[in-house]
Parts: sequence; C-alpha cells; structure tokens
Amino acid sequence: MKQIPHESASKHVSGEAVYIDDIPVSDQLLIGRVVYSPHAHAKIKSFDLNESRKSEGVHAVLFYKDIPGHNQMGPVVDDELCLAIDEVTFVGQAMFLIAAETESQVRTAEKLIKVEYELLDPILTIEQAIEKNNLLGPPRTMQRGDANEALSSAPHVIKGEIRTGAQEHWYLESQISLCIPGEHNEMNVYSGTQNPTETQILVAKVLGVPFNEVVVEIRRMGGAFGGKETQANHIACWSALLAQATKRPVKIRLFRDDDMIMTGKRHRFLTRYEVGFDDNGKLLALKLELNSDGGAATDLSFAIIERAMLHTDNAYFVPNMSVLARVWKTNLPSNTAFRGFGGPQGMAAIESIIDRIARYLKKDTLDVRYTNFYGIETNNVTHYGQKIENNRLFVIYDQLMKSSEYYKRRSEVNKFNATHEFIKKGLACTPVKFGISFTTTYLNQAGALVNVYTDGTILVNHGGTEMGQGLHTKIQQIAAAEFGVSLERVKVDSTNTSKIPNTSATAASSGTDLNGAAVKNAIDILKFRIAEEMAKVFSEKNPSNPTIQNLIQFQKDNVIDSANPERNMKFDEVINLMRLRQIGLSSTGYYRTPEIGWDKQKGWGKPFYYYSFGMCVSEILLDILTGRHTILRVDILHDAGKSLNPLIDRGQIEGGFVQGVGWCTTEEIKWDDKGRLMTHSPDTYKIPTVQDIPKDFRVEFLQDYPNPIAIRQSKTVAEPPFMYGLSTWLAIKDAVSATKNHKIEPEFSLPATNEVILLAIERLKQ
Repeated sequence: MKQIPHESASKHVSGEAVYIDDIPVSDQLLIGRVVYSPHAHAKIKSFDLNESRKSEGVHAVLFYKDIPGHNQMGPVVDDELCLAIDEVTFVGQAMFLIAAETESQVRTAEKLIKVEYELLDPILTIEQAIEKNNLLGPPRTMQRGDANEALSSAPHVIKGEIRTGAQEHWYLESQISLCIPGEHNEMNVYSGTQNPTETQILVAKVLGVPFNEVVVEIRRMGGAFGGKETQANHIACWSALLAQATKRPVKIRLFRDDDMIMTGKRHRFLTRYEVGFDDNGKLLALKLELNSDGGAATDLSFAIIERAMLHTDNAYFVPNMSVLARVWKTNLPSNTAFRGFGGPQGMAAIESIIDRIARYLKKDTLDVRYTNFYGIETNNVTHYGQKIENNRLFVIYDQLMKSSEYYKRRSEVNKFNATHEFIKKGLACTPVKFGISFTTTYLNQAGALVNVYTDGTILVNHGGTEMGQGLHTKIQQIAAAEFGVSLERVKVDSTNTSKIPNTSATAASSGTDLNGAAVKNAIDILKFRIAEEMAKVFSEKNPSNPTIQNLIQFQKDNVIDSANPERNMKFDEVINLMRLRQIGLSSTGYYRTPEIGWDKQKGWGKPFYYYSFGMCVSEILLDILTGRHTILRVDILHDAGKSLNPLIDRGQIEGGFVQGVGWCTTEEIKWDDKGRLMTHSPDTYKIPTVQDIPKDFRVEFLQDYPNPIAIRQSKTVAEPPFMYGLSTWLAIKDAVSATKNHKIEPEFSLPATNEVILLAIERLKQ
C-alpha cells in the first residue's frame, strides 16, 4: 500500500505552513490583551481605567458595559460571562480588554488599571464543593438490574475510591484569534477553533449582529486536543470586541503562562465504588458514584460526565450496575473537553476495580479481564441498553497474547522481582472499547461543498477543522477515491462558515466519519450529473448501442463506459465538456449518522454508531528508591477497520498513547490555597519527553476486519488510543505491589508521579 503523508507535512518541516500568527496584516494591526482576575473569588468594589486609556499607543480599553451585545460565552448554558461584572469566580477570569499598537504598550496599559477587591472564600476541591453542596446542575443516573440486591448476595464485595487528576492540553500553538472588521457590521474572524460555527454564533452575539455578518475561517491549528472546542471562542470574542471598537484588525495570542492560567483542563474526578464478584472474578454488581470538578461554569461538563458514565463498563459486562454522576462547581477555570471526553476517567475507574479484584483473588489481572469481556452472542448489551455488534475483543486478545508473549513475560517479570530488591518490573494489559458518535445526537451531522474546475482540478470544502490530526489529508484521499482521480487533482480548502454553515465541532472522534461522508454525498451528486450527460455523449457517437448511465465509471483519471471500455475520456476533458454542455460542476453534500439516538434522562438507548476496540500491553521498570520508572516495551493492537491512512493512523495511536501516559504519570496540576495555578509553565508542568516514550514500541493494526458502516470501511482512531496509557499506569502499580509480593493492595492515584509511587511503597512497608 502506498504511504500517503500528511498533506501539510512538507510545509510543517519547511516552516511554510501558515498559522494564524503568520497571516500578513496591514500596519493597522493592533495587539490585544486580556486583563484577568488575580483572585479565585472576590467582589469587584471599584475600578479605574482612565490612566490606562490615556497610555501611549492605546486605542481601546473595554469593560463589560462596552459590550454591545450579549455578555455571555457559555456554549451550552449562559453562565460564562465574556467580561466580569461585579464579581470574579476564578483566577484567570477576563475583566478588561486592551488594544494597543505594540505588546509593550498593552502591558504598560494593564499596569495602570486600578481595581479594588473584597476577597471571598473560594471552593477549590471536589470535597469542599460536596461539603457545601455546590452543584453545577442536577445529578445524572444510569442503571441496569438491581445493584443493591446483587451486592447483598455476592460472594465478595469491595468498596473504595479512585482519584484521577486534571490535565493541561499543552497544544503547541497557544490560543489565538485575528479579527479584521469589514464594511458596516462585517467581522472576519481567523480563529484557532475546533468549532467554527459555535465561534461564529458567540462572536455575533457579543457584537450584537446577525450571524451572517460574521465569517470564521481556520486553515490549521497547532494542536487542540479538545482545548479549542469551546474555549477558543473566548479569544475570538475578545479580539472581535476590540476590532469592532477600534475599527482596526486586532490579534490576541495568549502567552503560554496566561493560556495555562486562564483555560480549563481535563476534569478531575473522585470516583467511589462498591463491587460484587464471585470466586473467579466474575462481576456480579457494581455501584459507582462519579464526582467531577466542573470549575466555575458549565461549559461541556455534563456531556463529559455523561460519556464517563457510558464508559465505566469499558470492555466488561456487568449484569447489575448503577451509576450516579455529579458535576461540582469550584472557583477554578471552567474545565472543558479533552481527548477522550470523560472516557478515560470512566475507564480508569473500572480498570482499577478489575485490578483490585485480581489482587484480592490472587489471580492474574488479565485473566479477570478476559473473564468479564463482553460476549459475542450473549452478555453483549451495555448498561445503557446498546447491543455491541462486531465485537473485536476476542480476536484482538488472541492475536496480542501471541505477539506480545504476555504470559511468558509475566513469568519472567515475577522471577525478576523475586531476585531484585530495589528495582521491580511491572506488566499490565488493558483493553479499550470506545463508543463513536456525539452523545448529543443532533450533532452527528456534517456538510460539504465540492467544486470541480474545467482543468479537472477539484476543490473540497467541509466543516471539519485540521489540528494536525490529518483530517484534511483523509478528506483529500476520500475525494480522490470517490472521483477515481489522482490525489494531486484534489485540494482541501480552509474551513469557512460562509461556505459550510451550521456544522458541529471537530470532536468525538467523528471528524472523518461525518465530513468524509458529506463529501462523498456531494461527489455522488456530481457523478450522477456527469454520468447522465456522458451517457448521452457516448450514445450520440453510437446511437445503435446506447450507453447506460449506471454503467459509467470514474477510475484512473478517466470516465469509462464499463460495458464498452473503448468508450472513455480523460477526466479533465470530460469536465471541460460538461461546462460546454451546461452541467453544474458544484454541489453541496450532507450527512447525518443513521440509526442512533437515546434518552438522556433514562440513560437508555443507542448513543453510538459503532465501537472502536484495541488492547495494550505495557512493561515498565521501577526504581523503588526514587519512584522513577522506565517504559521498557509497549505492544498495541488497534482496530481501525480498513485504515484510510495507516501512516497517519499510526501517528495518532502512538501520540495518543504517549499523551495518555502523560496524564497517567507525569502531568500533575497543582493549585495553591488561593486558587492560583502553580504548574503554569513548561518548567513546572511535565509533559512526556523523548525519555518517557517506550524503549520498544510496537504498534499493529487489526487486519481483515473492515467496518461496514463507515466511510470506505474505516474506523476512526483519534481518541481511543489515549486510554492505552492506563496499561502503563497499572504496570507501575503492579511493580509497586510486587514490593510486598502482591499480598497488599497499594493506595494508588492518577497521575502516578514519583511522589505518589514512593508514598504508595512507604504505606505498604507500614
């Protein structure tokens, strides 16, 4: 198979790829700055902007009364102010906006703003929020069977809790927006956003103009990982307000420290559980209580905790299961989408539970996992009522056990640990079953616009955004394959709301599935028109043997009558002929995911179109004196259906795993007792480096298992590989447990930093 590189790869390497900060603007460009709260919770008693407004080079200093439209940026609930009014509720909350001619001038102007506060007590932890009953919204529930009754009769019952930490997105390109005012009320917004339509809507609302006055465009982002699904809207709204006020272009690019301080993270979770099981480790009953830290506003917290609820089963059938979920309000930045969107937190809980059951029964953790896998014919319905079709768990298990030599290595690890006092090895295998679709069902739709030009070149527009994940490359491949032309004929244009309206975010691992299908729909319409006309063209040349439209094929840059292959014409000649014969060469396309939908209140139905499956084996080496670990080897077998682009998909799997390892091990976020972020820069926040990746990294695709219901029989990759990082986390726990010959359950949280590891070992000694 020909390896097709990312469509912008050469531009990335050469530096020619144009990001928002590279867009040339006239000398009219102003620099914008956001002045934010230094306090987690305080009343604003007074403020004075006069000296700041008179500062050199300053063209505008805005506060909430200068907003002509709606002072709101909440994507779902109107509880997120664009600019603070009389109170601040987290460190980093926007209060004032400044536009000046240089960076130094906006910083000088910021120092001249005088504000008087009355400090209030902040809520900074989930426990404090629970104590004060400070909920962001009503609790959610989901259940199947009778968990209480099943627990009362279970041979074994374990209770416990697990904490999973926050995580910073740490995209290479920080949050950015460039706004250029047009005539009258027009505003052109270049935004690093995963959701151009939502950005368009919120900018229009704060400006007080109709949606059709705002055009949002994005060519590419330097990473996003969910952090630009809603919170890129903020930067766009602020820069648009300044551009409207000054009638000049304005760019806001957040400094890395400011970005980390102001923006939300992956939700912290405190999960409590009670599980019942038999002597073989078979799950009989499970009660879960999920508590998430939503931060100061709603954002997407309820959709995120919903997905966590939907993934608390991961790959395991639980006959009696109840899940109670609450989102708590704290005085921290509003937490938001992050790769996996609650799935990792839900899976971390069940994987930790399975791990604990195995240690309790003195069994290998993988044996207990296998015992509880969803079945093929029976035990194949989730706790929310969806039947699992095309279950790949067993075939993946069989192949990975052979290729990874798991059981042989388990024996070797045990022998190693028996003869080494200060260095221990750990081994773990965790599966992934991840549902693909937006759980807010109406979002499963996409649009496209395909233009064919008379030289035979094709311009594709769709509603998805490119953030480095290779979406545009896959769309280019889909368009070329559907038209039967060479890849070089196809260009994918910037995402633009004036071309593709009312689209969903590029999220939920659905970018290629939705937008690829919409592009295919547009191309199918064009091919129908062209085939209908070409049947006439071929028939005119030989009326006694007319060409049938249905037999017209597009292949190898030609249009062919398959019943009479000698009747053919080059693609570019056909397109030029279509123009002369007055055939439309532009079409919109549309797609919506079929056969899904569910009742959110009842927690029952079919939220997902299909599932992605995979499994990962991690082996680590742990120094029990320092807590430092090394990932020795990782074996991943991933189900990508019939991969559209194995090169890109492999990159997504490897990158997702490493990012998951970061969440599970090194990426610790800390706030002080005033709600100030302490880990707000590269020297205090530790994302994985080249030293943290596996020494032996083996990634393979499940072969010969195409996905019959998605575009070109593919499956998404995107989010599912992130959860493979849990295998490394549990391998570390396995090594910690080995210090007491697996006889005592370690106290363990996520991330497993050196400190967490050493404390766990110390508690085992005691």
